[in-house]
Amino acid sequence: MTALLQTIQLHCERDDRVLIDNVNLSVEAGAIYQIEGANGSGKTTLLRVLCGLSSQYSGDILWCGESLSVAAAAFYSQLLFIGHSAGVKAALTPRENLQWYAAFNGADSSQIDSALATAGLVGYEDSPCFSLSAGQQRRVSLARLFLIPARLWILDEPFTAIDKQGVKELEGWIAQHAAQGGSVILTTHHELNIEPAVHKIFLGG
Repeated sequence: MTALLQTIQLHCERDDRVLIDNVNLSVEAGAIYQIEGANGSGKTTLLRVLCGLSSQYSGDILWCGESLSVAAAAFYSQLLFIGHSAGVKAALTPRENLQWYAAFNGADSSQIDSALATAGLVGYEDSPCFSLSAGQQRRVSLARLFLIPARLWILDEPFTAIDKQGVKELEGWIAQHAAQGGSVILTTHHELNIEPAVHKIFLGG
């Protein structure tokens, strides 16, 4: 079976320092991959390279067996990336943030309230995000998971700022996405309690 995403001898340097060296990944449908390593080992850099946010690398990235130079449109239509920061506009409400996100990504805006409800934001849809807690702002960001039907989730420290209930919910969302044939690549210092078993990838030796 062809992997959804594959890297071939991925290498990245910054300021003459090697961050990613000869990384060969094979991301299968229905699997979860946790990138581990010490601070500064290149975890976020690797995710940014995989998402196309950095072109400073050598090697190749394949989507469904084709190089991204050929399959970029197909890849980005199936990718959902959530970065380390919450990535919400503080002056906008959760609903307005998702309206902007839906318009930018061609998503169905009729699903916004349902996505916010699933993310645990009932009653906060029209509150300015600057008035929300850090955990609630993170939930606004995570609501995107239910707005874009992407096969591949790439999540950089998605458990940041959320409480124990939020952690349990997010683990369930990740597990459900994998059970439905999607794939997840994430970084976290949290010890995941997820089935199926998480594949761990260590950076930095």
